[in-house]
Amino acid sequence: MVKKVLQLKEKSRERKKTGLFSIEGLREIELAQKGGYIIETVLYCDAIDANLQIQAPEEIAISRAVYEKLAYRQTTEGVLAIAKSKNHTLDTLKFKTKNPLVLVAEAPEKPGNIGALLRTADAANLDAVLIANPKSDLYNPNIIRSSVGCLFTTQIATGTTEEIISVLQKEKITINCAALTASQNYIETDFTQPTAIVVGTEATGLSDTWLASSDQNIIIPMQGEIDSMNVSVSAAILIFEAKRQRGF
Repeated sequence: MVKKVLQLKEKSRERKKTGLFSIEGLREIELAQKGGYIIETVLYCDAIDANLQIQAPEEIAISRAVYEKLAYRQTTEGVLAIAKSKNHTLDTLKFKTKNPLVLVAEAPEKPGNIGALLRTADAANLDAVLIANPKSDLYNPNIIRSSVGCLFTTQIATGTTEEIISVLQKEKITINCAALTASQNYIETDFTQPTAIVVGTEATGLSDTWLASSDQNIIIPMQGEIDSMNVSVSAAILIFEAKRQRGF
């Protein structure tokens, strides 16, 4: 069991092969259950006084030494779980409202940025986060940690850039691409209709395919020497302007 949990924590290939992943921390496990994830096994350490309130088919007490070997963080409550991953294909996508607000991130590489984007998506109660051409496994422990469990509270779907554009156009969702050229000040942009806010990587921005499909390029004016911000910061500014226009 220890080897199994370690493999799930460290190896994307093992997570994909088994359809399982590990979760660490009471809050994260509770959010996963609330989000409809199936918890198969809970491992808890009495020596750390785990406040075990989670039911699972298999519950295993482990020593402090084993917990410290398995834990990604040493400050959690002494509880870990093994859960079943979900299908995140585009055909599972269901918008919660008739006027959806969606975030699209193209090829995000850093798990910390993905986690931060998911936290913002949860805070704004977005209809979905779509990840185009994903570079990271969604169940990477870094994403779970940096999202503070918001991976489990947010509807996420992945696909190619072309597939996601096709879905947005089919659903008549306006595509607003964050870009440096041919762009309109985001404050002057109408986000009150069905809207997708699309962000790219800090290094290269969005691909030409997105820019060619954009209904409106948008920009956050900057007054310093640089021309870009962290992608999660930029996304948060744009998303909450959209929420402001919609009356929160």
